[in-house]
Amino acid sequence: MGLNTQLHILFLDEVHPYLEEKLTDLGCICHHDYTSSTQEITEKAKAYQGIIIRSRIPMNAQFLNANPHLKFIGRSGSGMENIDLDVAKSHNITCFSAPEANKNAVAEHALGMLLSLFNRLNQGDLDIRNGNWQRELHRGQEIQGKTIGLIGYGNNGSAFAEKLRSFGCTILAYDKYKTGFGNDFVTEVSLEELQKRANILSLHIPQNEETIYMVNKEFIKKFSNPFFLINTSRGKLVDTQALVHSLKDHHILGACLDVLEYEKSSFSKLFDADNCPPAFEYLLNSDKVILSPHVAGWTVESYLRLSKVLAKKITQYVSTIKEN
Repeated sequence: MGLNTQLHILFLDEVHPYLEEKLTDLGCICHHDYTSSTQEITEKAKAYQGIIIRSRIPMNAQFLNANPHLKFIGRSGSGMENIDLDVAKSHNITCFSAPEANKNAVAEHALGMLLSLFNRLNQGDLDIRNGNWQRELHRGQEIQGKTIGLIGYGNNGSAFAEKLRSFGCTILAYDKYKTGFGNDFVTEVSLEELQKRANILSLHIPQNEETIYMVNKEFIKKFSNPFFLINTSRGKLVDTQALVHSLKDHHILGACLDVLEYEKSSFSKLFDADNCPPAFEYLLNSDKVILSPHVAGWTVESYLRLSKVLAKKITQYVSTIKEN
């Protein structure tokens, strides 16, 4: 697949300008469209060989079949659930993401949420601002001595394990698609053993047909111990109604949720204010739940790092197709 002309690349979401600078240096012609509708973009993309996205426009079968000439799609993020990878492959469209770029940000955020939940920092801060001083009410607990189970041991799971290694806790990890990763501070286990031993569960897996609503009532019941849940992956991995039921019956002791089942696929908002699901209303009013707006991987540092990683991958790709 030779390349004798300049690549035209369309940015559909704002990313750190480093990426455009490097692609321009490479001889690419870059344009932006952050506002047009999916239908308009589907037609407009016919003039481009490359697309840069975060999550605003889905790269679904309809879009890809209308633009089979595309050479690549670069996603500034880790998950690829908004790209139909099978259809892209059938059209020889190469897809890039940058999961290694924000793994440290996700790990720090997960740890921060857990520490905040365990030490009741949100409640203590609010109490003092309201003129109260109730030390016993805000007595915390420690990570030390707990058994933490990680499902998924890729970039984010392994980074979180590294953050936890100095806390004096036992770290278990299960990954359906990876083996032989155990080391001095992480024990590789089966899912059944993880469910038998864990006091804390942290999810580090992508969203796909296999994982949607994986954490449901049946899954939760298989845990031998009441446990805390951390989800910095994707909201639809967790059945919110099952989570609420388990919070009420104390099988789940608390939850740290950076992502929610009810998020729009673009991550731009939740839902209309007058259409709040009852399960989410419960989470909003529970002092056993810490919430953040899907920002675990979205730090000042990772914003730049995502563009650097994508720039490197796309540069290597463009160099290869130019040579061929």
